[in-house]
Amino acid sequence: MTTFTVRGKNVEITPALRDYVEKRIGKITRYFDSVGEISVLLSVIKDRHMVEVTVPVQGVLLRGEEASHDMYASIDLVIEKLERQIHKHKTKMQRRFRDGTLLDEAFASPAVAEHDEDEEYPVVKRKKFVVKPMDVQEAIMQMNLLNHDFFVFRDADTEEVNVVYRRADGKYGLIESDNR
Repeated sequence: MTTFTVRGKNVEITPALRDYVEKRIGKITRYFDSVGEISVLLSVIKDRHMVEVTVPVQGVLLRGEEASHDMYASIDLVIEKLERQIHKHKTKMQRRFRDGTLLDEAFASPAVAEHDEDEEYPVVKRKKFVVKPMDVQEAIMQMNLLNHDFFVFRDADTEEVNVVYRRADGKYGLIESDNR
């Protein structure tokens, strides 16, 4: 059975809302043999009802974020987004899972935001995560699944920390570290 962590920010998590989240978001577990703990953050900022979902699956993080004027509609929208991601990357994910190239453990959860007023260039958010060994294609797939513009990873061959990123022209770039 899949476990859920449902948190609220400026919104009360009623039993009905929790049940709806677990029922709707639980639907994506049918695509996979095993799913880690699903993290859901529901928040209300002004009139925007936002839903953020993170689903760890066999070393891959699926992530979706949607907002609307109704919390239940936002939940439905984020499920549609996650299912589109799964279908879009289905072949690549099946190949990775079958080959055993994905690790069983998912990235550690992002850390807390910090801000120091005295800094010339203030850092407003910090994240820590485990940098997993993988090849460039796997890093690009992970970046796309997270819907990010860049992704930090450890090259499986060289053990160097590298970055893949999405260019303005829609293609991908690779920044390789050179530790001379």
